[in-house]
Parts: sequence; structure tokens; C-alpha cells
Amino acid sequence: MSNFGVLPPKLVLDPMLRGWLLEDLGRGDRTTQTLLNHNATDGLALWVAKANGVIAGLAVAARVFELLNEKVSFVPRVPEGAWCQRQEVVAEIHGSLDTLLMGERVALNIVMRLSGIATLTRKYVEQISDVSAKLVDTRKTTPGLRLLEKYATQVGGAINHRMGLDDAVMIKDNHIAAAGGIGKAIARIRAQIPYPLTIEVETESLEQVQEALQHKADIIMLDNMPLDLMREAVQIIRHYDHHVKIEASGNITLETIRAVAETGVDYISSSAPITQSTWLDLSMRISG
Repeated sequence: MSNFGVLPPKLVLDPMLRGWLLEDLGRGDRTTQTLLNHNATDGLALWVAKANGVIAGLAVAARVFELLNEKVSFVPRVPEGAWCQRQEVVAEIHGSLDTLLMGERVALNIVMRLSGIATLTRKYVEQISDVSAKLVDTRKTTPGLRLLEKYATQVGGAINHRMGLDDAVMIKDNHIAAAGGIGKAIARIRAQIPYPLTIEVETESLEQVQEALQHKADIIMLDNMPLDLMREAVQIIRHYDHHVKIEASGNITLETIRAVAETGVDYISSSAPITQSTWLDLSMRISG
């Protein structure tokens, strides 16, 4: 099983990578530049997995090295989105030794972080692979890393939820309280937003589900509902308007996601693949 996400264009990606390289290099790599003294000797570096997992971010790592030296050759040995095995070579990089050493940490950090997310995402997705519900991510991301972390969930097999607050309207409990009810919130927002934007409403009770339906919400989120209540809510929504999409959210775990999917919802949102993932350990070995 292999999944592909969409990376941001270089116009967006490069400033991020340059910033991370500047953070690490500072005024220069004291060790490498002193040791090699601008020696242009080429070498080969192998990236080796120290654990099993799903690989994500190799194209980003390649760009890190290219920004340091456009002559570097970065060759993936494991396809993006594929499982790798411990001790497997996942990439080989050929270029000047100073470039390989200066780019090592930033490039590895990116791939280890993204691969960890893709690995845990894949485990969640596999729990519901034979039902219609799809896993979606959330905005609970590391500041500055959202584009790449959400890319990693795509590689793992999930679907991206809104990237930011400008992507869609999501009326949550605090919005409902501020507006004085779901109906008032929907009416006020619908009168002002561009027509292509969808309106999603977070609900916690059947009464709120009914109100969201009456005011023609496009997506209804069932937030932290017990399974029996969730099943009833799904039946009500399907009977009222089968075009309305249904999302389940709240305390989704590897142990509970299957039961939630079987209630008949369309989407299950969870921050866990990003917030609870651990890095996939990789190392770089200079071989000559």
C-alpha cells in the first residue's frame, strides 16, 4: 500500500527550508568547514532505517541538499509512502562531503518527523480500510510545520481537513455560544461568506443535530458522542438529507476507530497521528 500527498511548490517550500538551514548552520559549520577546508571531495551517504515504518518526506530532504549544492544527487531507495524495514537503505546521496554533512541534520529531522506521522496514520487507516469511513487530520499541528505534517498524513492514507481557518467554516461550541445558537450562527455566516465555502457545525446532542439540519449545514460533526447516540444521529441525518456529510470526532484511538467507523459516518477526524506519533529513527552513514 502506497499513498502520495501533494507537497507545496518550491516558492512556498524553499523559504521554510532555508530558514531551517540557517537555524542549524548559523555563521557556518565549524566542524565540517574546518575539517575539510573547502575540499570539494565527493562522497556517498546512505540513509539507513533503524526501525520499521512508512517513509515520507524524501523529496523534501532532496531539496534541502539541493539548496546547499545543486549538484547533489539524492536517490530514494524506498518509494514514498512504502513500508521500510529496519536496516534497510532508504536513500543514497552523492555529492561533496561538506554538503552531505551540513545538510544531514535538517534533512534527517524532516524525514524522521514526517515518516513517524505517516507510520501512525497508516495504522489508523488500516483499522478502517474495509469500510466507507475515511480518516481526516486536524489543525493540531506544530507551528511552522503544518504543510508538511499534513502532507505526511496524506502519505499515510488520510485525507486533509481544512488547512487553515480560511478553508471552510466550522462552527464550534464557542461560536455557537457567542452567536446565541446554531441557527443564528449559520444564518449570519451564510449571508457573508463566498458561496463555494462549506459550513460545518459541531454538535454534541440530537437536539443540536436537528437544528443543524434545519438550517442546512453542509457537514455535521458528532463530537464526543457515545456510540449509541452517534448511530442514532447518523440515522436521523441520513433520513433527513442523505447529501449531508457526517464527521465523528473526539477521543479517537486505534482501539476505538473501528467501532466509530461502523456507525456509518463519512469521516473520522483525529489529531493523534500527528500529536501522538514518534519519529522514525534514521541514520546517515558516509561510505566513501
